[in-house]
Amino acid sequence: MLRLNNLEAVYNDIILVLRGISLEVPDGKIISFLGSNGAGKSTTLKAVSGLLDYEDGEIKKGTIEFNGQPIHRKGPQEIVRMGITQIPEGRRVFAELTVDENIRVGAHTRRRKKSEAQKDYDRVLTYFPVLKERLRLQSGFLSGGEQQMLVIARALMARPSLMMLDEPSLGLAPLLVKEIFEIILRINKEESVSILLVEQNALMALAVSEYGYIMENGKIVLDGPSKKLIVNEDVKEFYLGVKENEERKSFAEVKHYKRRKRWLS
Repeated sequence: MLRLNNLEAVYNDIILVLRGISLEVPDGKIISFLGSNGAGKSTTLKAVSGLLDYEDGEIKKGTIEFNGQPIHRKGPQEIVRMGITQIPEGRRVFAELTVDENIRVGAHTRRRKKSEAQKDYDRVLTYFPVLKERLRLQSGFLSGGEQQMLVIARALMARPSLMMLDEPSLGLAPLLVKEIFEIILRINKEESVSILLVEQNALMALAVSEYGYIMENGKIVLDGPSKKLIVNEDVKEFYLGVKENEERKSFAEVKHYKRRKRWLS
């Protein structure tokens, strides 16, 4: 469904952030995208959703294809209409709008009858019963977990075929994280929505995804089926907190590790 091929991106014509990123998101699958802060994960999502131009960023090389169509030169409005939604890090609700208004605004890019929009609205709320109880409440007064649910609900109103989530567990208590990820799994299965999941909670992300990519310093340094990554000794040490050796190195310096540069094959 989504394919990035040898993508390079810079900020301010100087700072090279993405250094030849290649990844794929198959139709109907959950793909995890892991890495430390500053690795370039959020920049990758912004490149896909067409938001780099608004942050003095630019794609310099490579392509992005969605369902076989190049999208790396399209604007964010058109990309959303094609079926891609991004849920940015930080639970960005419209704080002064009510919960009801926040959810409904997610449908503004879709041309549909009022009755169809209402059906979507009713369906979306089945995933978030807690929001049903707070529809008239100003969104800025919601808890962090409720705001995360709200931004996912708002994104679903656009009827996406691909949803990109940036750090959905950030700042949430473990029980809320578990609930959010259960909802993500339901959406994937029941709505057939493909999901690209950027997450620092590597254990949880690998548990719900089928395939994973690990990024460091603007490059994909490891990828593979999630079941294999979760037992990989390097992943266990540097991302799951299971330390085998006393000396700690950066992930990119692990000697027995070999990068898979698919774009060179």
